[in-house]
Amino acid sequence: MLKPQINHQTQSTKTLFPLEKPFLIGNGGQSFLLQIQSMPPSSNKAPKVRVGFSSSNIQAITSPFSTSWGSRKSDTINVKAVVTVTRTIGSIISDVTLDTDDLKDLMGRSLQLELVCAELDPKTGQEKPTVKAFAARDILASDLSNIKYKADFKVPLDFGEVGAIYVKNEHRTEFFLKDVVLEGFPNSPLKITCDSWIQPKSVEEKRIFFTYKSYLPSETPNGLEKLRSKELEKLRGNGQGRRKTSDRIYDYDVYNDLGSPDTDPNLARPVLGGKQNPYPRRGRTGRPPCKKDQNSESRDALVFYVPRDESFSGIKTATFGAKALYALLHSLIPTLTSLIMDRDRGFPYFTEIDKLFNEGVNLPKKTKASLVSVIPRLVKDVKDTADNILKFETPDAMDRDKFFWFRDEEFARQTLAGLNPYALQLVTEWPLKSKLDPEIYGPPQSAITKEIVEHEIRGFMTLEEALEQKKLFMLDYHDLLLPFVEKVRQQKDTSFYGSRTLFFLNPDGTLRPVAIELTRPPMDGKPQWKRVYTPSWHSTECWLWKIAKSHVLAHDSGYHQLVSHWLRTHCCTEPYIIATNRQLSAMHPIYRLLNPHFRYTMEINALARLALINAEGVIESSFSPGKDSIAFSSYIYDKQWRFDTEALPKDLISRGLAVEDRSAPHGVKLTIEDNPFANDGLVLWDIIKQWVTDYVNHYYPDPSLVESDKELQAWWSEIRNVGHGDKKDEPWWPVLKTSEDLIEIVTTIVWVTSGHHASVNFGQYTYGGYFPNRPTITRTNMPDEDQTEEKWKYFMEKPEAVLLETLPSQIQATKVMAVLDTLSTHSPEEEYLGDIVEPSWEQDPVINAAFQRFNGRLKDFEGVVDGRNADTNLKNRNGAGMMPYELLKPFSKAGVTGKGVPYSISI
Repeated sequence: MLKPQINHQTQSTKTLFPLEKPFLIGNGGQSFLLQIQSMPPSSNKAPKVRVGFSSSNIQAITSPFSTSWGSRKSDTINVKAVVTVTRTIGSIISDVTLDTDDLKDLMGRSLQLELVCAELDPKTGQEKPTVKAFAARDILASDLSNIKYKADFKVPLDFGEVGAIYVKNEHRTEFFLKDVVLEGFPNSPLKITCDSWIQPKSVEEKRIFFTYKSYLPSETPNGLEKLRSKELEKLRGNGQGRRKTSDRIYDYDVYNDLGSPDTDPNLARPVLGGKQNPYPRRGRTGRPPCKKDQNSESRDALVFYVPRDESFSGIKTATFGAKALYALLHSLIPTLTSLIMDRDRGFPYFTEIDKLFNEGVNLPKKTKASLVSVIPRLVKDVKDTADNILKFETPDAMDRDKFFWFRDEEFARQTLAGLNPYALQLVTEWPLKSKLDPEIYGPPQSAITKEIVEHEIRGFMTLEEALEQKKLFMLDYHDLLLPFVEKVRQQKDTSFYGSRTLFFLNPDGTLRPVAIELTRPPMDGKPQWKRVYTPSWHSTECWLWKIAKSHVLAHDSGYHQLVSHWLRTHCCTEPYIIATNRQLSAMHPIYRLLNPHFRYTMEINALARLALINAEGVIESSFSPGKDSIAFSSYIYDKQWRFDTEALPKDLISRGLAVEDRSAPHGVKLTIEDNPFANDGLVLWDIIKQWVTDYVNHYYPDPSLVESDKELQAWWSEIRNVGHGDKKDEPWWPVLKTSEDLIEIVTTIVWVTSGHHASVNFGQYTYGGYFPNRPTITRTNMPDEDQTEEKWKYFMEKPEAVLLETLPSQIQATKVMAVLDTLSTHSPEEEYLGDIVEPSWEQDPVINAAFQRFNGRLKDFEGVVDGRNADTNLKNRNGAGMMPYELLKPFSKAGVTGKGVPYSISI
């Protein structure tokens, strides 16, 4: 998705085309129409020319002054360049004021280009002199969409092939350079893709950009070898000092910036990363330590540093999603918090929840009008008054069936086709038994007995037959959550249990809930407490079952958000991004393959550290397990995460949802045949893998090239030993010696950033927008835990009230609903997997042909998904009032659609 419109400027580095000021480069705040004298033969009038930028790209075109394109004069040829500069948001005006930078533009001294030869001089063995030219803006040719520049390269006939171009910014401000196209050489045009912020020369002397040709390190033209190495050295930095906004340095650090101990001791949080709390690494910012805790980094900035080219703030095609999220976190949610004075107040009736969709919440007049444009789905403009209202759209699942959340069969179905398909596992051992220390957590035996199970599946088979035929499945949060129960319960109005939920696979392929077990460890001088709940026709047991389901759903929501979503996609991908930029040159083919899958992720993650996963952020205040949320994700990283099972087929096998079968279509046979996520995911996995295979085999025709590729080996070593260094000694890390190894590793990374993330992100509002379907936290214990006469009497008289008191409070629910709506929204300019070819792929005929096949397979897959959703035999994706499964459907229109797979983790 797109990036927040955040001001990343410092005093020394301003954006050339600013976000807010009326415009161009260094304007002084006043404006006038610039009169330009033109002299066509038929008129002496000077046309009035407006200089400015519109919402599309800005092109700077360099052209020969006196000769035609490619014409030769003596021992040189004239070469014309076309330079595209993308404007920033908020700069559509008609007039400008001239200043020093404008005069430089007009005089052709604002942008210097240098052509670099790919080969050394064969006579001297030295680098050939570069060919320089300044670009001059052509006022007469400018329009509201483009700004054009004129320049001329006079290139010696024996110059050779261009391998790169230097760009020096003579302005006092930065700008975003899209690409440079050269005309006049044989086989023109030559396009050099840049997509980078260019700093003024006071910050960085000049930047280098390589042509579209990809080279393994051993194949690098000799004229580019030093440049390739030096550019990587710049990106690595020296690990010292505080990073400035303009820096492009990629380095590692631990998660030590989530707490604010200097503000309040209660806001201190443990450092994640290291032996005590294993965790992936984040990007280093170099901020000073906190005064009260030298191990924690201060949070003294409104925006956290990310390398400048990871921050697309202000660029039109990269602002929508994160801009909306930023507005939500920094404006709307604080407004909501101030409006709801009683933070503990729940919803007294279910009809009050319905009002969030029917009537909305009035926002004060002072609420910024900009929210209406940034998050229009949430904030509606009330035309008859000066007020705005927060009004939620009815989620599609609720729109189809208002009572979908109440039904047991839907509760079970969503483990396969809902928001978190990464938790269900096959039951392989009986009796169920905890592996935790019984001296601390109490007796390990589960309270779910053979008799309970056979009572629920009577008429089908015995327990032994169900186990043998692989018919029993489970959501197992018992041992994962039990160590946190005592700490979480110390938080105000928060309940927590370890839980197991058992399901039986019906003959028609659907799942049936069998039993829920909730466990509290010994605490507060009380012994272990555990209880099993089963579906029932009797009112008392029926209501207890529904309340127990709410607890399980809160456990699943917390695991989904903290593990399936944040940890396994956002968090674990950041080290891949850092290592790729530090160890793989921009001309390396694997860099160019992975780069679209990394766009916008580091900035989104920085925003999450700033206001989502931080102390008292949205996650801590509204999700289980509260202030221990991120510590819980560290615990799961230590216990569960492994790179090899991030590959979808191996993930399914590891959970018993598939077995390896080379004769099966995707190399595995599913344990539950009608598993929408698994069926669609395996098709998408194979499509991705075939694309990666075609790409890798083109650049590594000899498998030995993989092991001898020094950059590639350093990349994989750094991912394992630094980025995921807390797990570096694990035996399951894949080796990287052959093309097959590389294909599996790259396919896994691509899957995580595309298919995995899409499957757990873009359905969040569909299934979580009506929060009783997926409560994110429970506030009261079960009515029969430590039962008192008064407590039980209240439950017996008002079971609905007890259920509502168990669900999130008003402020918790509305905050989460607003966040889920924003996270589920596709930008109007979303970059979908396999939709538009990357420039470097397009220039290579073999790779372009492979991409076109990739694109064609994805389009065919859309039809496969539609056909499956129309199949009445597939009861987990087709039925009355049922949501079809479309989360892995590759393409989508803008908005909350419940489908669409972007290239990257962009929101």
